[in-house]
Amino acid sequence: MRITIIGAGVAGLTCATEFSERGFDVTVVARSERIGDNSCSWYAGGMLAPWCEGESAEEPVVRLGQQAIDWWDAHVDCVERQGTLVLSHTRDASELRRFSRRTSAYATVDAERIEALEPDLAGRFRQGLFFPGEGHLDPRRALEQLADKLRQRGVRLQLGTNWNEAAADSDLIIDCRGLAAKDMLTDLRGVKGEMLVIRSKEVMLHRPVRLLHPRIPLYIVPRGDGVFMVGATMIESGAGNRISVRSALELLGAAFALDPAFAEAEILEMGVDARPAFPDNLPRIRRRGQTLYVNGLYRHGFLLAPVLARMAVEAVTDPTKTPELMDENYPERQSA
Repeated sequence: MRITIIGAGVAGLTCATEFSERGFDVTVVARSERIGDNSCSWYAGGMLAPWCEGESAEEPVVRLGQQAIDWWDAHVDCVERQGTLVLSHTRDASELRRFSRRTSAYATVDAERIEALEPDLAGRFRQGLFFPGEGHLDPRRALEQLADKLRQRGVRLQLGTNWNEAAADSDLIIDCRGLAAKDMLTDLRGVKGEMLVIRSKEVMLHRPVRLLHPRIPLYIVPRGDGVFMVGATMIESGAGNRISVRSALELLGAAFALDPAFAEAEILEMGVDARPAFPDNLPRIRRRGQTLYVNGLYRHGFLLAPVLARMAVEAVTDPTKTPELMDENYPERQSA
């Protein structure tokens, strides 16, 4: 069966990986000239943190996301299994208690344990939560490595190509265009996320650190060589391609609150993306004719893309089955 996958973000490349590994004749088509261009995956945090996401995400995100770290570890070489550290200042201790009530698979840590995990934060925090089973990866390296392995396997990556023409001879189309698919998926909405990339010679972190705050929760993800990703806002809007002054100030202020040494950091990059989401913030596989739509990853792209890709393969190889995240299992959405 000849399959054309539209889109070369995390959804498209994970789908291409799963389908090609099962022997399908796969072509990936994208209008972008390079991997990552015009893709919200390029600005992702890359946190493989299903238990932390349980603080605000739906139950399937926690359960299904637990498959992600092993999938990525088997396909790329940039996965770190160092866990996640969640902290709050003493004045925000209620936020830490709230977070602990909504999550699981963590250990409560005191100041001594926090210092052992992250020496540069010594003396700054009295209590926190440590999620040892979580990990993170570098999204840009991961996407590039997936693309390289696909090429080695014989998958055709046609970048800078109009997908309408490239998909004409396909038996099946897998549409992974993200928010661009709103022309067909009218219930998609955009959720704007803003992030910073900074470099500091003064701070070393070994794992993602989340700093809880009532107004602007922060996460900082180490990228190596003193580079950190700082994110991220969540604004109900798919518009805008520049970070706002308010968001930049809040993100930088929160980083300073985590460790004042970040005051001397260099700002390397400011990024904005529009994440595609359905009304319930869960991804979906939607079948329409010879097109299978794989979309709605919201802010869980790297966490849920592998399991969503596997479900897409299952839906194609056995049409009698309806994998969990297919629309058929959500009757209220059939008219969308």
